Amino acid sequence: MIAAVEQLGQEIGIAAACRNLQTPRSSLYRARQPKPACQPRPTPSRALSPQERSQVRDMLNSQRFQDHAPRQVYAKLLDEGQYLCHWRTMYRILEAHQEVCQRRHQRRHVTYAKPELLATGPNRVWSWDISQLKGPAKWLYFYLYVIPWPVGQDRLDIYSRYVVGWLVAEQESSELAQALIAETCAKQGIQPGQLILHSDRGSPMKSKPVSQLLVDLGIIKSHSRPHISDDNPFSEAHFKTLKYRPDYPDRFADLPHARHWGHSVFTWYNHDHYHSALGLLTPASVHYGWTDLVLSQRQQVLQAAYAAHPDRFVKGMPVALAPPQEVWINQPQQMQSLFPKFSLELSHYA
Repeated sequence: MIAAVEQLGQEIGIAAACRNLQTPRSSLYRARQPKPACQPRPTPSRALSPQERSQVRDMLNSQRFQDHAPRQVYAKLLDEGQYLCHWRTMYRILEAHQEVCQRRHQRRHVTYAKPELLATGPNRVWSWDISQLKGPAKWLYFYLYVIPWPVGQDRLDIYSRYVVGWLVAEQESSELAQALIAETCAKQGIQPGQLILHSDRGSPMKSKPVSQLLVDLGIIKSHSRPHISDDNPFSEAHFKTLKYRPDYPDRFADLPHARHWGHSVFTWYNHDHYHSALGLLTPASVHYGWTDLVLSQRQQVLQAAYAAHPDRFVKGMPVALAPPQEVWINQPQQMQSLFPKFSLELSHYA
């Protein structure tokens, strides 16, 4: 269009050409002026040197960390007493080389839905579920019973995401669920009136033996809403974490194979998995009260890094991430948030 205006303007004038072609003259004059060259952005004095950026990139792409997210690498190096840079800087370095992608080595499955659950105290609410594990034949399945973690917090504690009990069996039965719940409650020292047990509306969850056991133990039962698949999110997300691991087999050869896999994967999850919702701490660290010790060690590493290069920390002394003091899943409306304890008791009758 600008070229047409220029050509017509030579015959009838620029103003008339712009008016006939309905083109603003400012656009024509702007097009005539060459665009100034972009000035390169100056490098701040606190930025990493090229050698340091290369070191960070080599570390991220090393065989050890090539399938780890930068946050996981950051947390692992902190625990080993090494600080290279913040994980956001790691992302920028990867982005400069077009290497920001899904780094985790994971299986590609459908994303599980998110949950709804609210608790206000440690060991006050547990979420549990049952999942199928494929057996050696198409018609044969094993069943994984998992009571993933205590959910909740009070003024002193936070929820831990720790797997408190699990079981692999050849059948889905209420008797097995009853035995697992009783054993786990005894192991965790659950007192009558202390715990709410949340699950979906599967047959074992609603069975009479399990309901009677909960009454005998003084445990309040809670179920997801009918036809709402995302009311039990902790268990669903936990199963995704397990089944998206690279060592998750297409099929299990037999029951001992499934149980051996369970021992290894739950040990990894409880003691080696840096959970992003826990300030990059492991569930065991939070569950057993090691939080202060781990955070103290991490803070010493960060302080040493700050003392070496204070100009790289624009906001001052870095602080090690800490687990949240309050945990909400689908936080209720303002009226419900004014009475969290009351809303929690109402969930029993929902």
